[in-house]
Amino acid sequence: MRIIAILAALLIGTAAAFAADPVGNYDIAGTNPGSGSHYSGTVSVSRTGQTYRVVWVVGGTRYVGTGIGDRDFLAVSYRAGNDSAEGGNWEGVWAYAGARQMGAEIWKRR
Repeated sequence: MRIIAILAALLIGTAAAFAADPVGNYDIAGTNPGSGSHYSGTVSVSRTGQTYRVVWVVGGTRYVGTGIGDRDFLAVSYRAGNDSAEGGNWEGVWAYAGARQMGAEIWKRR
């Protein structure tokens, strides 16, 4: 298994003072750091005890991450490789480990 990157994402609820449990399924749209190229896909979030399991599918590739947080924020790390708001939406920024630029991502609850 090849580990490509670790994601450090802080996802912040979009509406002021709107707090929503992050558990659910989302359509996502984002931009990559540096190039600014756009991507889209899906993400699902499920509770796994004190943490969350976060699974993205982008461009046919699956990324699995572990999140910590609560109704106000979610910080996620993930690994990539072969196995890898308003109305409850979340938005935030992300970066590869050691990166100097950030990307952005929006999760829209299905």
